[in-house]
Amino acid sequence: MSAVWHRSIRAVDPALVVILGGVSAALHVGKLSPALPVLREALGVTLLQAGFLLSLVQLAGMTLGLAVGLAADGLGLKRSMLGGLLVLFAASLLGGWAQDAQSLLLLRAVEGFGFLLVSMPAPSLIRHLVAPHRMSTMLGLWGAYMPLGTASALLFGPLVIALASWQVWWWGLAVLTLLMALWLWLVVPPDQVRAPAYAVPEMKAGAVAQAHAWPERLRQTLTAPGPWLVALSFAMYSGQWLAVIGFLPTIYAQAGFAAGATAVLTALVAAVNMVGNIVSGRLLTRGVRPQTLLYLGFCAMGLGTLLAFVTFPLVPGASGLPPVFRFMAVLLFSMVGGMIPGTLFSLAVQLAPNERTVSTTVGWMQQWSSLGQFAGPPLVAWVAGSVGGWHWTWGVTGTCSVVGLLLARQLGARSQR
Repeated sequence: MSAVWHRSIRAVDPALVVILGGVSAALHVGKLSPALPVLREALGVTLLQAGFLLSLVQLAGMTLGLAVGLAADGLGLKRSMLGGLLVLFAASLLGGWAQDAQSLLLLRAVEGFGFLLVSMPAPSLIRHLVAPHRMSTMLGLWGAYMPLGTASALLFGPLVIALASWQVWWWGLAVLTLLMALWLWLVVPPDQVRAPAYAVPEMKAGAVAQAHAWPERLRQTLTAPGPWLVALSFAMYSGQWLAVIGFLPTIYAQAGFAAGATAVLTALVAAVNMVGNIVSGRLLTRGVRPQTLLYLGFCAMGLGTLLAFVTFPLVPGASGLPPVFRFMAVLLFSMVGGMIPGTLFSLAVQLAPNERTVSTTVGWMQQWSSLGQFAGPPLVAWVAGSVGGWHWTWGVTGTCSVVGLLLARQLGARSQR
């Protein structure tokens, strides 16, 4: 029986196992949102602390994204993912014993480092594991790892917390991540023999020379306008998306929604983001201009939050749109906004200074994406606490969308050149 089980897990496509590893890491990003109402009662977490709990998982990406983008190949892609999964396992295991908000804040920062170690090398590892004709498909699947993990956490988290406790939710994800690390260790070939015969060839004799060239690659990336425009655009997207999705369970709970309904509604909002990611790739293939997709995405995000949160007049407790229309507006925000990351990943490859700086450009984009996710939730929480409600949330997200539109205009002009 053991031999049959061992053969079964090894029969799974290694690239798919890498994607599932990313999903397991994304579960830790999304696990906090459904627990926030309970944590505020159990540990006395304030609204501002809740914002930092949502965003601290991005601290490592905010500070180390570029460095990991430069060094992932030297560290070993599989070793990096395994290390990240083990860090997530340890931090989540310890988090279940946290007795105060400060301990959780520290462990969320550690989880952010583990998440970065998993997410940064994964696209390159997939590129080594699949044949060229499958690469676009598998990388497209990888692009959906974050909304899939977030939606799963939002859907199952409230159920586990209701049946057991938030501590069991933390410990359960720790065990799941440890099992994922074991699966990846068994299925994915070691780094030194990773690439099959059909994989994209790497420099071997010149690997040492390439390693010494990293300062030049860094200089080329940071002195070119394209990587900066892509990175700043991603920050404008990611900050407002995580802020809205992260606080939806709290918003629904304050509005009197049942826990089960809150879980399903929030998970649906996160899941439809995958639609935008997938559609953007198809539209780009058919010749739609990236600038057009960015315009649509940022306009939908700004309009969606305006319709979802605005009240008339702009004071706490005033009336707004009916709940059904507010929910549809949040769906619009997430689904059409999902075209932005897919488009920006394509532009990152196009606007990198040269072929050797693509991974560095993606790392720089990841760093600014993390910065946006770090700043967005606390900013929205601060505004909500200052005005006594969520009715000015659209002011924060609308500002991000306007800046995103200005950046999209510059990106469109540069991509045409």
